[in-house]
Order: sequence, then C-alpha cells, then structure tokens
Amino acid sequence: MFRVLFFDSGLGGTSVFSAVKELNPNCSYYYLFDNECFPYGNKDEAFIIKRTDEILEESVRRFSVSLIIVACNTASTVALPKLRDRIKIPIVGVVPAIKPAAIKSKSKIIGLVATPGTIRRAYTNDLIEKFAKDCKVLKIGTTDLVRLCERKMAGKPVTLTEVAEVFGPWLMLKPEERPDSIVLGCTHFPLVKDEIGTLFPDAVLVDSGEAIGRRVRSLISLNQAPSYEEISDGNHAFYTGNLENLSGYENAFKSLGFKDLTAFSLK
Repeated sequence: MFRVLFFDSGLGGTSVFSAVKELNPNCSYYYLFDNECFPYGNKDEAFIIKRTDEILEESVRRFSVSLIIVACNTASTVALPKLRDRIKIPIVGVVPAIKPAAIKSKSKIIGLVATPGTIRRAYTNDLIEKFAKDCKVLKIGTTDLVRLCERKMAGKPVTLTEVAEVFGPWLMLKPEERPDSIVLGCTHFPLVKDEIGTLFPDAVLVDSGEAIGRRVRSLISLNQAPSYEEISDGNHAFYTGNLENLSGYENAFKSLGFKDLTAFSLK
C-alpha cells in the first residue's frame, strides 16, 4: 500500500490533505502534527531544520511511508533541501502561491498573509521578485491567525472580529488600495477562508492545496500507485505533545476520515 505522510506543526496541513486525498483517494494517509513545538512560525531556522529532520526520519522508519508532504510553509521554506539530502523518498513542500496570485490580480496589488518567519525569509522574497515583480505586495506576518485556526479545528468558536484584528492594516486602506488577490501563505489559513472572504469579498483567495494534490498524483504515478481495487489500510493521525482538548481534535480528524489519534514520541 502506498502510504503518504503529512507533517505540520499543527492542523493547517489538513487543508492540503483534503485536496490531496480528493485527487489520490486510494492511498493510506498518516498525519503527524508537532503540537509540542507549535507554532513553527516564531522558531529559528536551525531549530526547525533539526526538529523536522528528527521527526521525519523516525516517521519513515516507523510507518514505512512512501512519500512525505511537509504541509507547513515555514518548514518548507527552511528545511526542504536538508530533508531531501537525508531522506531518500519523495518529499513535497508547500510554498506561498505568489505566482498564481500575481496572475489572478487585476489591480496588481496582492496580499501575502503568512507566519513572520515565512514573510521575512529570502525564499519568499525570491518568489516575489521572480513572479510578482510588477505587483505591489502587501504583507502581514502573524501567528495569531494560526492560533485562531487551531482553535477552530478543535471545535472552539472563532469570531469574525478576531480574524479582522489580524487584517487591520489592510482593512484601514481605501477599497482601491486593498489587495484583489490574497495569498494564504500558511496551510492553516484556508481553515478560516470563509471569514477572510467575508472581510475581503472582492479578493481572490489563493492557496497551494490543489497544486500539491496534482504534484502528489504525478509522483505516485512514477512510484507505482495502488490500483483502484486495492484497499487502503486506513488513515491515522498522531501528535507529539499533550492536547488540552483531545476530544475536540479527535472529532476533527474523525470528520476527515481518520481512524484514530495517537501520541507520537521520539524517545
């Protein structure tokens, strides 16, 4: 059975999971989130590289996975080269969708909302220089929105007012000065896509989910995809630390088709 591992610091990768599973329904999926060190967006690069390498090497050994999706923009923009050097199975990363956002923008004013680490990283600035040179790019770096997304996935209420506070700098602009294409530069942020769409009804919201799904499909095809008659051994989720509201997280994963939610330890 072809096993795909999703890795993130939290539940943001579930937004990518849905798109990948829709295009690749016959795989078994494992989802591992490093809530013990959540969020990654305010951690230094050396820590992120070491942490992701340790967890993913152990995951490959323990679960015999065939492909890894680093479903975290922060980890992807920092650790992918090192991970690919050390782990000899296909690894797919998630990076801000600057190119499609620039293509979709009519006003040539695009917005990028991401974690502070992703916003300041040279990799992100290189994407902007390469694909959005003709655009004005407004940026918001936030871990508050990440936490709101986690809260929502755990079954706790999130208000539009709370989301609006994150986007205050853009909402204060005149309508014609606001972005008409917004990059959701963290896999968490599609989880509050409806709220962001309410705040910016005239903007196109762009994320990487569908593109990652297509990329995974091509890699699975190259690596002997399961036949449509082959039965999956189920989807399994794991967490690294302690969860304050375990039942809330269990319900979230159950709704996505996961059989269980189990603690994962490196020790």
